[in-house]
Amino acid sequence: MLDAADALAAFRDRFVFDDGDRIYVDGNSLGRLPGDTPARLAARVDEWGARLVTAWPDWIDLPIEVGDALAPLVGAGPGEVLVADSTTVNLYKLVHAALDVRAGAIVARADDFPTDRYVLQGIAAARGRELRLVGDVTAALEPPVALVCLSHVDYRTGRLEDLPAMTAAAHAAGALALWDLSHSAGTVPVELDAADADLAVGCTYKYLNAGPGAPAFLYVAAQLHARLRSPIWGWFGQRDQFAMERPYEPVDGVGRFLAGTPPVLDLAAVEEGVRLTAEAGVDRLRAKSVALCDLIVAAHDAWLAPLGFELGSPRDGERRGSHVSIRHPDAWPICRALIERAAVIPDFRAPDSIRLGVAPLYTSFSDVWRALDRLRRLVEAGEHRLVDAATARVT
Repeated sequence: MLDAADALAAFRDRFVFDDGDRIYVDGNSLGRLPGDTPARLAARVDEWGARLVTAWPDWIDLPIEVGDALAPLVGAGPGEVLVADSTTVNLYKLVHAALDVRAGAIVARADDFPTDRYVLQGIAAARGRELRLVGDVTAALEPPVALVCLSHVDYRTGRLEDLPAMTAAAHAAGALALWDLSHSAGTVPVELDAADADLAVGCTYKYLNAGPGAPAFLYVAAQLHARLRSPIWGWFGQRDQFAMERPYEPVDGVGRFLAGTPPVLDLAAVEEGVRLTAEAGVDRLRAKSVALCDLIVAAHDAWLAPLGFELGSPRDGERRGSHVSIRHPDAWPICRALIERAAVIPDFRAPDSIRLGVAPLYTSFSDVWRALDRLRRLVEAGEHRLVDAATARVT
């Protein structure tokens, strides 16, 4: 029995399961609530109530302190990661900073996550830079290139990019490399320093289980700190922050990419999610993730392919992140039927993909087997034809 041999099985009991018989395979969108997070949040709320503004000396450095705790999960060193703002805002800050020190074009994948493309399009237009949105990144690295911006794991297919190789290719073209780790942090080994990566961003509400809207993180390699400057000059990035009657002068280190007041309550949830992930260990999480996704692929081949499904992710587990996409012409109504009639929660990505995201901290092998079995039975019975197939804002 795979679950009986699972070295991480005990971590499942450290998450909240208040959803009855529902099977959750959407951890790539929003992680479950860790059981200790409510108490962690309550303690900080109590601190707010008891200490009020006198607690700020203990709170003021939380973005960097929590960043230091997160750093080993992405192969970074102390003082290279901070937790603040959203992934979109952090991407905006790092792209502008990179273009300040590099001339040339921006290169990215044409099918990358929308917010990444939108940020790049807006900045390229504002700064008069060429933006190359392409399918083949290496073929688009004709100098001058200022920045290569890529997702480590493709949000639709789960395809895992070769971070060291693509970073080296960017550097060979004279560009900086900026990585979006939103679908890899906490489940895929990331070695930013070892790969000589320059910049990275990522969210904490997926596999780091910090909660909806939790603050994101950014990484700036230590050797770039003195050369780069945030385009958002806020008082939390200012040297001698409370000496207010003076011009802006950024602090040394990654803290210069802070802007406004940090979300102190939210950071407590990030701390708890990061602590759990670090305790489990990314290598063990990766091994279980690959095994869970391999089980999805095997069930797809045996049960779903005869029903008109196609695999939308790489077969090789070493080339995937922690989700598997399966494709079907009726993917949207099937996804709705799974949620409404089979108590299985995946998600949908247009035009025809159902994403099954496994979170190795709490997803069991039994979860995967039962989810795919319910999916097979639902489609065999044609139940997806009985739901309202009107599109919704959230998919």
